[in-house]
Amino acid sequence: MKYMLVTFGGDQEAWEGVAAWSDEDMHRMVDHMSALNAELEANGELLQAEGLSGPARAFVVRGGDDGKPIVVDGPFAESKEVIAGYWVVDVDSHERVVEIARRASACPGPGGKILNAPIEVHPIMGAPTEDPETLAPYKK
Repeated sequence: MKYMLVTFGGDQEAWEGVAAWSDEDMHRMVDHMSALNAELEANGELLQAEGLSGPARAFVVRGGDDGKPIVVDGPFAESKEVIAGYWVVDVDSHERVVEIARRASACPGPGGKILNAPIEVHPIMGAPTEDPETLAPYKK
């Protein structure tokens, strides 16, 4: 089963605060994420992983009634939390994706304190099928 795991970097102020982290704190965080990614890659589970640019470079696009796009600065649709990065994994079980999310959440922050950041886990839908269980949420 494929999943997307999404990690958050707090709000704009928290994101900017990362720039003040010590070199040791930054290396600790990068080492943690690199080790997780290396394990997932070695297991054949990692399909993709990326960190994202800060909220100052993000924007939201919506279609306008006139057919022209409406572009708004900032990633804040309904939340002040900003997405910091993501993984796309292909794993054998629900338990495995929960373990991966737990490890990603346990990333160290300033002073080595574990952040326990929320990690959203989204199953990725495959191609449409005729399987009634897969189609159930879409049938009226």
